[in-house]
Amino acid sequence: MTDTAPAAPAYAGPARVLSGVQPSGALHLGNYLGALVKFARLQHEIDTFIFVADLHAITVWQEPAALAQQTREIAAAYLAAGLDPAKATIFPQSAVPEHAELAWIFQCVARLGWLDRMTQFKEKSGKHKERSSVGLYTYPVLQAADILIYKATQVPVGEDQKQHLELTRDIAAKFNHDFAAPNFFPQPEPLIQGPGARIMSLRDGSAKMSKSDPSDYSRINLTDDADMIATKVKKARTDPEPLPETLEELATRPEADNLVGIFAALDGRTKAQVLADYAGKGFGTFKPALAELAVEKLAPVGERMRTLLADPAQIDAILAAGAQRAREVAAPTVAEVRKLVGFWGA
Repeated sequence: MTDTAPAAPAYAGPARVLSGVQPSGALHLGNYLGALVKFARLQHEIDTFIFVADLHAITVWQEPAALAQQTREIAAAYLAAGLDPAKATIFPQSAVPEHAELAWIFQCVARLGWLDRMTQFKEKSGKHKERSSVGLYTYPVLQAADILIYKATQVPVGEDQKQHLELTRDIAAKFNHDFAAPNFFPQPEPLIQGPGARIMSLRDGSAKMSKSDPSDYSRINLTDDADMIATKVKKARTDPEPLPETLEELATRPEADNLVGIFAALDGRTKAQVLADYAGKGFGTFKPALAELAVEKLAPVGERMRTLLADPAQIDAILAAGAQRAREVAAPTVAEVRKLVGFWGA
């Protein structure tokens, strides 16, 4: 076996996209613009698998009593944002045990040095590396299994996940090489996120909007009602200057840049087009317009989520059906992997 991942031949299988969100807190505007609306669009363009990443969630402590309900909440957000279970495969990661089996095989393919270079583990573990779970350290290997078990060819990724996708490509190439199966796993490509991919905090334009921020006013939750959405927009941090005329000037003002970016993403326009309408105007004019737009776009999503969550049996049925469909795709992949690896009875 080699310790490096050689280049692989072009993959000839069907195009497929995969992504997922952890059930570890309430989803917010950043999740909606950066992921959910794009998932909903992709389902009409390509075979789409969207999962609730509950195996990933437990790399840090989750209250067991709350985890199942949090999984339903993520599923409800998917559905409220426009994902259609008749078009996209929506499922909980833990309901497809093949993920964990392939992850173990990949742990035996990946090299320790590869994981040592993963910067996200260093950021998440901080000064307490020795007290972090082994799962947090090997998280990117499970992520590789998530992607490759469906032979996904495209993966929506943000800046913080690009390194993990590179690891996935290395694992795929090394597996294909080591087990003499040159076209078995594809080399998945990053899917460019486009506008709205990185929404910043409403309280700090230099920090990404996060469900873990202690201030609820730093984000717009998908479950916020119309009044709360409008209030949070109006209380968002700004500077005293009117909006500039150019993108270059806007880039030097993080809070203004964030709010203009949110307006553009919600309205399906570019930042330049928004500035064309609001350059020279103060936030006393801009914020009410943004609040009205945010309520128009987001309030129906929250209302739909609340309706779905009032009927958990419906959500559970959708997740169960999605898990069955996912296993129909995942199981043959793992069966072939078992043969390639040489497991008894495969």
